[in-house]
Amino acid sequence: MEDPTRKMKPSSTLLFALKPIALLAVSFSITVFTILFYSPSQSTVDSKLMASRSFILWLHGLGDSGPVNEPIKTLFTSPQFANTRWSFPSAPSQRVTCNHGAVMPSWFDIHEIPITSNSPLDESSLLKAVRNVHSVIDKELAGGIDPKNVFICGFSQGGALTLASVLLYPKTLGGGAVFSGWVPFNSTSLIDQITTEAKRTPILWSHGIADGTVLFEAGQAGPPFLQRVGVNCEFKAYPGLAHSINNQELQHLESWIKSRLESSS
Repeated sequence: MEDPTRKMKPSSTLLFALKPIALLAVSFSITVFTILFYSPSQSTVDSKLMASRSFILWLHGLGDSGPVNEPIKTLFTSPQFANTRWSFPSAPSQRVTCNHGAVMPSWFDIHEIPITSNSPLDESSLLKAVRNVHSVIDKELAGGIDPKNVFICGFSQGGALTLASVLLYPKTLGGGAVFSGWVPFNSTSLIDQITTEAKRTPILWSHGIADGTVLFEAGQAGPPFLQRVGVNCEFKAYPGLAHSINNQELQHLESWIKSRLESSS
């Protein structure tokens, strides 16, 4: 059967529906380049101070791509990151329900925008994405990286995937950083799969209070959920911040990861 969306002309209603979704990618991309343009340069890292090998995986938001986010790594200039390998994969293109079934880069299906603390969840497609993230982690560990030097970070949809991937991974990792994300599963069967080792992986959760795409209430639901599960979470709220990442958040992320690399070296 022919895909009706291929010949559909975008109506004003559809364009309005797509607008908040575009914010998932566009607002963050603009923020990244603004931060890079205005951030002061830092001194060159002394190769003699190289830390143990580490790995940081960054998962982008709905409709975005990995390469657009790569400039983030240039902000992490502390000596502890001199021997860090970064990975910025791109999500596969697939139909997204909240986008009227249109195809776009997406880690898993999302049913509605804005996302609230009670939004419907698609755990089936989420688990498929989690398995792919776990394969990436497994490859790094097989290459000799210490699990406690592995950090998963993600924005929006990528933040939700980060949380699920860290909680469902059977080993203790260095940490998981969620930016403007949400808890993407609530099934008891999945919660029961969280191992004692996974519960030791710390979570950093950052969310803008003015976020109109993934509502702040969705972010606020994270810490209580993690507390019930038995996971340590540091939650930071940013007044006035919409659905984006600012320089302050990334600076804190650098220090947060840095402290954990130092403690594991």
